[in-house]
Amino acid sequence: MQDLDHQAKTIFLKDYKVPDFIIEHVDLTFELEEERTRVYSILKLKKQRSNETCPLVLMGEALELGEVKIGDSLLDNSAYEVTETTLTILEVPESFILEIETFIKPQENFSLEGLYKSSGNYCTQCEAEGFRKITYYLDRPDVMTLFNVTIIADKVKYPVLLSNGNPVDAGRYDDGRHWATWYDPFKKPCYLFALVAGDLAFIEDYFITLSGRKVQCRIYVQHHNIDKCGYAMESLKKSMKWDEEMFGREYDLDVYNIVAVDDFNMGAMENKGLNVFNSKYVLASQSTATDTDFMGIEGVIGHEYFHNWSGNRVTCRDWFQLTLKEGLTVFRDQQFTADMNSAAPKRIDDVNILRTAQFAEDAGPMAHPIQPDSYQEINNFYTVTVYNKGAEVIRMIYTLLGKDKFRQGMDLYFERHDGQAVTTEEFVSAMEDASKIDLKQFRRWYKQAATPEVSVTEHYDASAKRYTLKLSQYTPATPGQEEKLPFHIPVKISLFNQRSEQIPLQLVSDKKQIVDAQAHNVEVLNLIENEQEFEFKNIEEKPVVSILQGYSAPVKLHFERDDEELAFCMAHEVDDFNRWEAGQQLSTRLILSIVESINVGTELVVPDYYVDACATTLQNKSLDKALIARALKLPTLTYVGEMMPVIDVDAIHQAREFIYSQLSQKLSEDFLHIYQTNSQREYNLSPASMAERFLRNQALSYLMYLGEQGEKLARAQYLSADNMTDQMAAFSSLVHHETASASEVIEDFYQQWKQDNLVMDKWFTVQATIPNASSMIRVKNLFEHEDFDIKNPNRVRSLLGAFCASNPICFHDISGFGYDLLGRYIEKIDLVNPQIASRLCVPLTRWKRHNEKRQQLMKAELQRLMAIPQLSKDVFELVEKSLK
Repeated sequence: MQDLDHQAKTIFLKDYKVPDFIIEHVDLTFELEEERTRVYSILKLKKQRSNETCPLVLMGEALELGEVKIGDSLLDNSAYEVTETTLTILEVPESFILEIETFIKPQENFSLEGLYKSSGNYCTQCEAEGFRKITYYLDRPDVMTLFNVTIIADKVKYPVLLSNGNPVDAGRYDDGRHWATWYDPFKKPCYLFALVAGDLAFIEDYFITLSGRKVQCRIYVQHHNIDKCGYAMESLKKSMKWDEEMFGREYDLDVYNIVAVDDFNMGAMENKGLNVFNSKYVLASQSTATDTDFMGIEGVIGHEYFHNWSGNRVTCRDWFQLTLKEGLTVFRDQQFTADMNSAAPKRIDDVNILRTAQFAEDAGPMAHPIQPDSYQEINNFYTVTVYNKGAEVIRMIYTLLGKDKFRQGMDLYFERHDGQAVTTEEFVSAMEDASKIDLKQFRRWYKQAATPEVSVTEHYDASAKRYTLKLSQYTPATPGQEEKLPFHIPVKISLFNQRSEQIPLQLVSDKKQIVDAQAHNVEVLNLIENEQEFEFKNIEEKPVVSILQGYSAPVKLHFERDDEELAFCMAHEVDDFNRWEAGQQLSTRLILSIVESINVGTELVVPDYYVDACATTLQNKSLDKALIARALKLPTLTYVGEMMPVIDVDAIHQAREFIYSQLSQKLSEDFLHIYQTNSQREYNLSPASMAERFLRNQALSYLMYLGEQGEKLARAQYLSADNMTDQMAAFSSLVHHETASASEVIEDFYQQWKQDNLVMDKWFTVQATIPNASSMIRVKNLFEHEDFDIKNPNRVRSLLGAFCASNPICFHDISGFGYDLLGRYIEKIDLVNPQIASRLCVPLTRWKRHNEKRQQLMKAELQRLMAIPQLSKDVFELVEKSLK
């Protein structure tokens, strides 16, 4: 915890300076003991600039300092200064060996940063600044060195000893302890350091690289979870093969280890050769994991593996460059998951996250570009902007360059910067140099915040057979950036006629307004000015434009189309994403119109054309079932709220429920047919099988609005399900609709799964997201449940996080219950884990988007938090910016 003066300290990108010292090599020895752990480091250092007089300032937090030596000389207290955050050695030679002894207590480290214990096992999390909680060090990403690590521990309690790189030696002592030494032959910053020691079981497999090297792959878990690792291992091997085929990146060590831990602030960590994972993204079986869980495991396993090159071999110079590794690697894992499954549904899911979470961030007090220019607490910038919008920026480069030139750019980037800590500018320069395409204006995506808004108007001249698209862009002001320059926006389009036939595209202008064609009859328009016109010739009839195909840029698109045209596009669009998007636009427009009817007291109506469009989609046998299922889901309350000047939570919820109810009644036979004809024959994890389950369970969610008929189907499915996807779908349906059997299945589910932590997280989440006022008392009581643990991030996210982020109708209850609940638990969690506490703050930061009463309540809670003495700088930064 910090005093307020320290909390308010801001770090700026413009103040970056290269480190005064280089660490050429480090030897670390860990003596793991139950009361306290001894860490002994031997650093080989030299000054960055010779003949310069400067002290050596090392970072360190919550450390007990033992001895300090330079060469053979033991330093006395007068030779160095120690504060709560630094160790400063006042005079040092040009090059020298520094030895430092520190003591730490991992068993008392509930922040889950540095070295800590989870389920009795030692593990680490060092990104972003956790290494300084292990030993005094130059804890910054641009200090890269070679690590040699020896771990000493009780052999019975901790038979497994792991660190980065390759194992080089091991042995045992007469006193019951044993040791293992690991050496990483590749330079890395300390944020990539990892250590694991514990009583763990493992599964083992091997991967043969393109060059014929045999890599040992192991996944370590607690003994009782050993039967849930197979899918993760298959995902790892798929990732290794895909990265070789798509990017030419071969794995470079002899071993690749993954360890699953129950207590983890993030999803996983890409430490070189030793990935530490939240168990949520490793453990899975047919009976305990849903299809969504399996997809998440595949994506996160891939993400951390791909970091081996985009993040480890080439890392970021400073934390302002975080999107350099995260945005790029999210793009890579998205491409991987799309290739392993169905591309269009994956794209829809990714865009949904962007438009629901990232657009809201862009429009709020925490708006920042993907390369921020300042921060107070770096942990607060592990955001959907840096990750997901960062991935969209990489995707736009891919679109502008095309597949082949993008690959050439990636090859040049890795070749040019292997073993270096670099900047986003150096990445973009590699792309330019390889492709010979100018990306000067495109760089604004890295520096400017907010979501650009693109407006579209069209004109067709039948006599001249010419079709004109007029595009304009506008970007709203954000904190610290009042004026915005125009972005370089790639707008992927095609034209088609009323028979869904694509029309050849011929631009009238000779200007280089387009990127090279990506496919037959598809062009990518370069929108680089505030306004531009694109004129196409030889257009025989008024076309339908398929614009922003595949969501080619992260923008808000304003294109006025009547309801009938949107319904036509929903049924006939040539681009799968845009087919879904037409339905989302139509649904959003309908929800907003019903909201207006609610507020003025007129009759609520779902028009026939909307019902017919949904029926056409349901009955379309040529469509991917995963696409149909997604098309049947209405836009979220959060997404629709962003379309309104003031978010009307209650009316949006009522409107969505009305539409679901009306569709269920008018299309009941269609939904029942879908439900019955997509019954599972034999469970498997093929994309087709998962799509069938998704569609069937989406149909069930509609049938629940029919009352007894839906409840009967859901109850039968719950009792007969042979997989967690179907059981969870039935369970949540019965509970969320508060059926007569809800209490019974809640207890039954608990008794069935109370020994499985990850399934119990689902049990908490289902109850936390009941969209009814009754859930507020239920949630309050669940905090007192014997299985709730405030120190476990997964459990906190499954209850408090789910209630506040995924149950808006209850979180925003006008009584202020949700705001008070969140504030009180942020205060409690901040005492043990500031990183998790700050992430929970996000729903409160959007207080200005609500009505006056809710604004008052949310602002009062933020002000109360602000006044708490010794508030962590993590929470302080978010609260302070929200109140400005």
